Amino acid sequence: MHIEVVGQGPALVLIHGWALHGGVFAPLVARLSAQYTLHLVDLPGHGHSRDDATPLRLPHVVNAIAAATPPAVWCGWSLGGLFALHAAATLPQVRALAMIAATPRFVRADDWPHAVEPAVFAQFGQDLAADYRGTLERFLALDAMGSEHARQELRQLREMLVARGEPAPRALQEGLRLLENTDLRGALPGLGKPSLWLAGQRDRLVAATGMQAAAALAPGAHAHVVAHGGHAPFLGHADEVATQLQHFVAGLR
Repeated sequence: MHIEVVGQGPALVLIHGWALHGGVFAPLVARLSAQYTLHLVDLPGHGHSRDDATPLRLPHVVNAIAAATPPAVWCGWSLGGLFALHAAATLPQVRALAMIAATPRFVRADDWPHAVEPAVFAQFGQDLAADYRGTLERFLALDAMGSEHARQELRQLREMLVARGEPAPRALQEGLRLLENTDLRGALPGLGKPSLWLAGQRDRLVAATGMQAAAALAPGAHAHVVAHGGHAPFLGHADEVATQLQHFVAGLR
């Protein structure tokens, strides 16, 4: 698995979302690399890890990342949040958890209303088989939709998508199944580690109310909403997201 290491200082592991790669965090790298050693993961099937055959499943990926990184704060965006949360709940070397536009459960349930309808992920899976590039384009549009900087963010995401080659279709299907079937809410009450939950106020995929509900399940968690932010708030509101991460990490003992 490809993990790029940039910067100096305390370690911070960054895990990207569905269909993208570690390069998507470039705005955060520019703002954080002078203070932190950033470990930028390309998940199996994505970016420079496109040919990595590691199954895109929580324990497989988390253990592989942990074996290649030092004790660190783990930060996950969107799908990446599931890996970061699983790691925080199971590995002592994870010092703290930061979730960006991510929750322990992405699919709606009777007791979890602020999430995506199950049919949405099922439809994405069907669409991928019929129109791979068109489906990725629609997903990127959802990432940017709602943000006050939507056009700029969509342009950045389009450039990033192909910057390291297209993601492997197998990995995209596995990622959709993870989003559709994973529920890590049970890990939150006993997490025992500091956590930061950064939501975009205008996020069309992960509602800010859902992230606040998740943070309420984790003792000592801190939630922050990026006003006018969409699903990728670190693109259009990089200064605010970087500042929140800096304050969070600086407060760790």
